[in-house]
Amino acid sequence: MTAPDTSASVVRLDGPWTHRDVAANGARFHIAELGDGPLVLLLHGFPQFWWTWRQQLPLLADAGYRAVAMDLRGVGGSDRTPRGYDPANLALDITGVIRSLGEPDAALVGHDLGGYLAWTAAVMRPKLVRRLAVASMPHPRRWRSAMLADVRQSAASSHVWGFQRPWLPERQLVADGAAAVGRLIRDWSGPRAPEAEAVEVYRRAMCIPSTAHCSIEPYRWMVRSLARPDGFQFNRRMKRPVRVPTLHLHGSLDPVMRTRSAAGSGEYVEAPYRWRLFDGLGHFPHEEDPLAFTTELINWLKDPEPDR
Repeated sequence: MTAPDTSASVVRLDGPWTHRDVAANGARFHIAELGDGPLVLLLHGFPQFWWTWRQQLPLLADAGYRAVAMDLRGVGGSDRTPRGYDPANLALDITGVIRSLGEPDAALVGHDLGGYLAWTAAVMRPKLVRRLAVASMPHPRRWRSAMLADVRQSAASSHVWGFQRPWLPERQLVADGAAAVGRLIRDWSGPRAPEAEAVEVYRRAMCIPSTAHCSIEPYRWMVRSLARPDGFQFNRRMKRPVRVPTLHLHGSLDPVMRTRSAAGSGEYVEAPYRWRLFDGLGHFPHEEDPLAFTTELINWLKDPEPDR
C-alpha cells in the first residue's frame, strides 16, 4: 500500500480540528476530529474528501459530540491500495475505524458514496452503528433498481456509466488541474453556487497521484458487478433490514440522484425512519446550507425517540 507524499499540505487543512492517522482493515486512514462525547463519524462522497464536513465538525463538537471526518480508502490522506474498493470492504474500513478510535459504536453520517457505504455498514455491522444519517443517496438496493429500471435516473448518473471505461476517466478528471471536478461540483449544486476557494481545494486534492483512479474504482465495481456473482451476493446481503434509527436527507434540486430514486429507501428500514427534503438545494445540502443541514442532523441525534 502507498501513501502519497504530496497529500499532507493539500489534505491536512488548518482548523479547530486535529489531524491524525488510524489503522483499520489492513490500511491507514486519515481523520480530522474535534470534540468529546458520543462518536459521530462523517463519510464524504465523490469528488470530495473529509474537508466537505468542515462546517459540521465544529457545530457537532459544540453540541456535545466527538465529530470525526475520515478520508475513504484511496482518497485524501488515506492509503491508496491496489484493491479493496468493493462496498463490503469499504464498509469494513469504516467500522474498523470506529473500533480503532476506541468507541463501542458511532452515528454514521454519509453523503453520496459515503452514504452508500453507511447504508452498507449499518447492515453488515449493526452493533457498531448507533444511528444512520444519509444524504443524497438511496439504499443500495434502491440505487440498483433505479439505475437499471429508471431511464431518467440512469441519465442523471451518466458519469457512473462513463467511469466504466479504462484509464480515460482518470485522465479526464485530472486534466487542466482537475477542472472537471470544479465543473461537477458546480453543475451538481443548487442555485447557491459553491465558493471558488472550496472548489479549488477539491481540485487540488484530486490531483494527488492515484486519487482519480481510486475515486472511480468503487463506481466501477457497482456497475460491473451488476451481472456478476459477487454483485448478486451483495444485493442479497443488503436485503437484511437496517435496524437503527435512520435520517434520510435530500436536496429537492439534486440533479444526480432523483428524489424519486432516493425516497423509497424507507422500505429497507425496520426502525424509526425520517425523510427530510431540503427545498432549493442540490446534491451537496451539507455545503449549500450547512446551518439548516446540521441543525436538522443535531436535533435528530439528540431526539431520544426519533419519529418514523
